[in-house]
Amino acid sequence: ERDGDGPIGTLTSPTFKISHRYISFLVGGGAYEFGTCVHLIVDGKIVRMATGADSDRLKVVTWNVGAWAAQSAQIQIVDKARGRWGHINVDQIIFTDKPETMPIEAAPLYQETHRPQFHFTARQWTQTRLNPGQRQEGWINDLNGLIFYDGEYHLFAQRWAKCWLHAVSRDLVHWEELQPAFWEEEEGSGVQSGTCVIDYANTSGLSPDKNTPPMVAFWSRFDNRSQCLSYSLDKGRTWKRYEKNPLFIKPERDPKVFWHEPTKKWVMMMYGDGKYHILTSPNLLDLHDENNPIPKSYECPDFFELPLDGNANSKKWVLVRGDGKYSIGSFDGTKFTEETLQFESDGGPNFYATQSWHNVETGDGRRIQTAWMRGGQYPDMPFNQQISFPCQLTLHRTPNGPRVFRQPIAEISKLHRSEESWTNLNLHPGDPKQLKTEGDLWHIKANLTVPDGKKLLLRIRGMDVELTNKTASNGNGPRPLSSELRNVEILVDRTSIEVFVNDGEFSLSRCYLPTESGLLVRSDGETKFQSLKIYELNSIWQNQMEIN
Repeated sequence: ERDGDGPIGTLTSPTFKISHRYISFLVGGGAYEFGTCVHLIVDGKIVRMATGADSDRLKVVTWNVGAWAAQSAQIQIVDKARGRWGHINVDQIIFTDKPETMPIEAAPLYQETHRPQFHFTARQWTQTRLNPGQRQEGWINDLNGLIFYDGEYHLFAQRWAKCWLHAVSRDLVHWEELQPAFWEEEEGSGVQSGTCVIDYANTSGLSPDKNTPPMVAFWSRFDNRSQCLSYSLDKGRTWKRYEKNPLFIKPERDPKVFWHEPTKKWVMMMYGDGKYHILTSPNLLDLHDENNPIPKSYECPDFFELPLDGNANSKKWVLVRGDGKYSIGSFDGTKFTEETLQFESDGGPNFYATQSWHNVETGDGRRIQTAWMRGGQYPDMPFNQQISFPCQLTLHRTPNGPRVFRQPIAEISKLHRSEESWTNLNLHPGDPKQLKTEGDLWHIKANLTVPDGKKLLLRIRGMDVELTNKTASNGNGPRPLSSELRNVEILVDRTSIEVFVNDGEFSLSRCYLPTESGLLVRSDGETKFQSLKIYELNSIWQNQMEIN
C-alpha cells in the first residue's frame, strides 16, 4: 500500500527458532511515534522493539534474546505512518552469540538511580531506552479511570494518549504494572484521559452475563470531539472497543462519569471551551446535555461527595479541576451550585491532573486522591515522570469556611522499616541539628511550635522546606495557613518531597534531584519540636525486583 512518502504496511518474517543469544541489525528512518519500528515477536507477543530514531543514518541495534532460547519467533517491520514522514530502512540482520556491538544493559528494574521507591512510575516492556519522551514506553502523565473493584484498586494513566497504562494494587501502596489496557484505534487517533465505571446493573447491555458487570472506560480521541468507550468483562485484563464508537460528538475531552443514585442516572462531566458540561444517561450509551455548564473550569474534572467533619448526614459536593483547584457546593443530578470560591489544594510546583478512586463505597468508603507530578527531571533513566503518593481527602470546617484536607493514606506505615524519635527537641538560632546523614526514603512527622516572625528550615538532601507560624513553602513560594502551624508530615522519596501541614490543611508536592545527603534542621528563632519522628521506609518494589 502507498501513502504520501512511500509504501506503508507490515512485513513479517517466517517463523524461526531462537538459537543464538543476540540478534543484531542496522535500522534507520522513522520513529515509533509515527508508527514505524521493528518488532521481535515471540509466541505471538511483542517482546522487543526498535526504531531508527527519526534519522536516515543507520544505527546498530542489538537485542539480547537469550531469555527466549528455542522459542518460536518472528521479526516484523512496521510502517503505519499515514500521511507523515515515516519510512524505515532495515539491513544486515544477524543471529550471533558474539555481536560486534553489545546491547545497552539497563539497571535492574525498579532499582535505577533516580527511580522513586514508593511513588508509582511506568516501566518499559519492549525497549531499553533512556530518557523516554511522550508516547514512548516508560512515560506516564495524566491519571485515568481510577476505580476500586472486587478488592483491587486499578490505576490507569496516560502514555500521552498512545495507550492507557494499567496497574493494580490491593493496598494502594504495592503496585503491579500490567501490560497497557488498550491502545489508540489507529496511529495518531489518540486515547485521551477519561473515567472507568462498573455497570453493576448492566444498563449498557455490554455484558452478555448479568453476573459479570462490565468495566466501562470513557475517553476522547485526539480530535477533541469524538467521545468513545472501551469495556472489559474480566476485571480490566482485556478490553474491547465499543463497535459504535464514537459514542457521540461534542467538544472537547476528559469525560468524568459516575452513577447518581438519587436520580437513578449516569452523570458525565466533560471539559469543553473553558467549562464543564453536565450530561446524563440511563444506560451509559445515550447521553443528554443538561445545558448547565460550570464556568472557569479546566481539563480533567473530578467530582464527588464528602461528609463535613465526618458527619454522614451533612455532605457536600467537591469539584476538582485539572490544576488541583477545587470548589464546594451542592448537586441535584443536573446542576452544580457552587457555594465557595476555588481553592488551591496543593501549593507545590509539581501537582496536576488529579483523580480520585471511584466506586470506593463498595470498599472502606475513603476518598483517595493522587496526581501526576508534572515536570520532574530524571536524567538518563528508563522512565519519565511519577505519580504522587495516594492521599485521603476529608472535608472540614475552618475559620475561613469548609476546606478539603489531604493526608497520606494510613497504609504508608506498611513501609516503615525503622524509627528515630525525639521529644521536646529545642532548636536555637545558630545551632542547626543534623538529624540524618544518609538515606533517601523517609516519612517525617512532627508536632512543633515556630515563634511569630521566625522561620524553620528543613534541608532535605539539598532541598529546602520552609515553615513559619503562618506559612509553608516547598519551592513554589510561601502559602498561607488558616491557623497557626501545629504539625507537619513529610514524605521523602529519591526524587520527590511532599509536605502536609496541620493535618493536611495544605499540601506541597514537588520533584527534585538531590544535591546533598542527609537531613538538617535549623531555625532563626526558638523553635520547639514537642515530638519528631523519622521513619526509614522500604521500597514498594521489592517483590517486583525479585520477579523481574
